[in-house]
Amino acid sequence: MAPTTPFTAFRIENDDAGYRSGLAQLGVDDLNPGQVLIRAGWSSVNYKDALAGTGKGRILRRFPLVGGIDVAGTVVASTDPDWREGDAVLATGCGLSETRDGGYSQYVRLESRAVIAQPPGLSPREAMVLGTAGFTAALALLRMQDNRQVPDLGPLAVTGASGGVGALALSIFSRAGYTVHAVSGKPDQADFMRAIGAAEVLPREALADTGPLQSARFGGGLDNAGGRMLASLLAQTVPYGSVVSAGLAASPSLEMTVMPFILRGVSLLGVSSANAPRRLREVVWSRLGGEWKPQQLDRICTAEVGLDELPAVFERMLAGRSLGRTVVRID
Repeated sequence: MAPTTPFTAFRIENDDAGYRSGLAQLGVDDLNPGQVLIRAGWSSVNYKDALAGTGKGRILRRFPLVGGIDVAGTVVASTDPDWREGDAVLATGCGLSETRDGGYSQYVRLESRAVIAQPPGLSPREAMVLGTAGFTAALALLRMQDNRQVPDLGPLAVTGASGGVGALALSIFSRAGYTVHAVSGKPDQADFMRAIGAAEVLPREALADTGPLQSARFGGGLDNAGGRMLASLLAQTVPYGSVVSAGLAASPSLEMTVMPFILRGVSLLGVSSANAPRRLREVVWSRLGGEWKPQQLDRICTAEVGLDELPAVFERMLAGRSLGRTVVRID
């Protein structure tokens, strides 16, 4: 049943008073239109959320909006017959905290196209430990496998391996039977990365060579950095291996030659988690609740916070001091 009294949300505003974010009391009529109203239980913190919440990145396309690109909860009202009161659901991306109100709210109203049934193998909290980060990592693996990536090609390199996407990729890839090498600038977190799936932990310098074609050492991988690291990873990938580009933490540029593509048949694949079609999201979440479910979710989730603690989490994340995943307890 829809609430008749105000509820709490973390709202972002940008007007004559400046850019700001914080707790606000809202009613259902304050939320964007949609067919499905859910009582939110959990959300998560992604790098994109930190940029949106602080104004340090151009994420929101309209104001004001409730923050949070992820949410998991229970349907309390629906005008779409596909969703009934009591259904456990989740949503990631699909315009949340970009063009419409997001998941940092006790109640969230969604377009039915954004709603996914919660996989039976995941609790709502586990689904949000995964969130957009886990979805991105799993989507990357699906893209590689669709391109005939197999464990026999060699280890998969994961850059930015101590962050949200990277940490979950270590666990998901190893769970799927691949040997995984973590590439990270945080040597003090080597034990953490090994514990969640890395067979080896390599320094950033392992991907510092700018040569157009280098000794092939990786079967492929997932890059969260862009720039020189992505170019070097492609140049070190074995014939017919696949590399997925999922981030630009270091640089949005890519300066390289075509040699890895025409001499080794290497593939460069992209993933866009925010606008993945529903049928693809359903496949990925089914895998995440089944054979790809990380066995180390409790270790990967390094913090649990309430809505009032979000500003401090954003600052830590943007300062490079975050590790693993942070889940948000809505109540």
